[in-house]
Amino acid sequence: MASTAGDLRSRGSGLGAVTYVDIDEDYFDKRQLKRTSGAFGLWAIGIAAVISGDFSGWNGGIAQAGWGGMLIAAVIVYVMYVLMLNSISEMASAMPHTGGAYSFARAAMGPWGGFFTGLAETIEYVMTAATIVYFSSAYADAIVSDLTGYSLDDHGLQWVWWLALYVIFVIVNWLGAETSFRFAQVVSIAALAIVAIFGIGAFATGKVDFGSLLDIKPTAGGTSFLPMGPAAILFAMPFAMWLFLGIEQLPLAAEEVRDPEHNIPKASRLCILTLGISALIIVFLNPAVVGSAALAGSDEPLLDGYRAILPGNVAALLSAFALIGLLASIQGIMFAYGRNLYSLSRAGYYPAFLSLTGKRKTPYWGLIVGAVIGFAALFIIAYGGEGAGSVVLNIAVWGAVLAYLLQMVSYVLLKRNMPGISRPFVSAYGVPGAVVSGLLALVIFVAVLFNPDYRLAVYVMVAIYLVATVFFALYGRKHLIMSPEEEFAASGGSLQYHTHE
Repeated sequence: MASTAGDLRSRGSGLGAVTYVDIDEDYFDKRQLKRTSGAFGLWAIGIAAVISGDFSGWNGGIAQAGWGGMLIAAVIVYVMYVLMLNSISEMASAMPHTGGAYSFARAAMGPWGGFFTGLAETIEYVMTAATIVYFSSAYADAIVSDLTGYSLDDHGLQWVWWLALYVIFVIVNWLGAETSFRFAQVVSIAALAIVAIFGIGAFATGKVDFGSLLDIKPTAGGTSFLPMGPAAILFAMPFAMWLFLGIEQLPLAAEEVRDPEHNIPKASRLCILTLGISALIIVFLNPAVVGSAALAGSDEPLLDGYRAILPGNVAALLSAFALIGLLASIQGIMFAYGRNLYSLSRAGYYPAFLSLTGKRKTPYWGLIVGAVIGFAALFIIAYGGEGAGSVVLNIAVWGAVLAYLLQMVSYVLLKRNMPGISRPFVSAYGVPGAVVSGLLALVIFVAVLFNPDYRLAVYVMVAIYLVATVFFALYGRKHLIMSPEEEFAASGGSLQYHTHE
């Protein structure tokens, strides 16, 4: 069957030219998603994707800037996410396609802009899933070691945890969107309950000592509140992002949620409010019971928090429940990278087989390939002599802030170039909010560039973009397909649709 917009088959000239190819009549029949949830399920998938940040990873910001620097970084980053989510919600209400960030940038900046933004989000979600798998394995291994005295990590077998977690959660996501949303609802509530129980237990046991927040010895020019100096706040910001990173994935569920034009903005606002409250509990109380100096380098900070307020075996048993938060995020982020790969491959930017959905209406090849890439990244980095968790986390963060920056640029351009398209939700902060959020993302992007601890992550990102750019220039741009995202963008917004199923 020919493309649905034959007059738009070839656009531009030279390197910027793209071509839309003919497709089989059953092409889109083999790439179907199913609407199964409302605002609550969407809220749950958002919380699930992010909540692991309360359990691991964020505390690296204390190592970079001390507790005071981490607190300031977290406040700044929270503001960035509030502003950004309003902008993203407005674009998602106008373009309720699975493409998310790629869809917004494609409409605003053309195929190359869509490709670069979609690729940044692919890197973010695939590497975020790998990071969460890494920290989940550390939690699981520590719990098993506490209970049995045996550790896979001590025998060089940490990869067994990684493989098991990937296999389990590829299967969970393959079972269907309805299963994914229901699983997310259960584990998100359970994970939030674990955070709340820790907060209550910290006070109930009398182990809270706010003086220990400032127990890191200042370096030259530092203070007790900012022991590494104010400039170190910049280096803490990528770790502060870990408390919220992934919440922007909600537009990727646009074709699997009912009334996405209204439910995506609603769920986004509820998610960021919920995560702000949980972040306050963790950032203040976890180091208050363990001590900032002791917590700074921990792979399982909340587990250490439970150990500090409860007897050993009891702490290990309760911390097994804390693992729920990390497992929730594996599922939530896999959902995100599966849909990201689905939308880009359905439109021809990536190999088309990644968007096949089968009887269960889930992009099974996308889920599998994303898992293989993430596992390989962990294995190569960890057994190549580097700290896999930190390196992969920084790759994920740099991919995220690049995607954020490009989405905020897209928002400004769409407000200028497509002012007449229907926007069921409008950001209260408008263009100024998008500009501030984009500038904050740019600051973090630059901070990653200039921190030598993140250098390997930068090299990896640059290498990925070089290879991907060559692929798209030589092949991808000549084999695009008129998916819903492409129809909307290529028609200048005139082929706009909304669904209220």
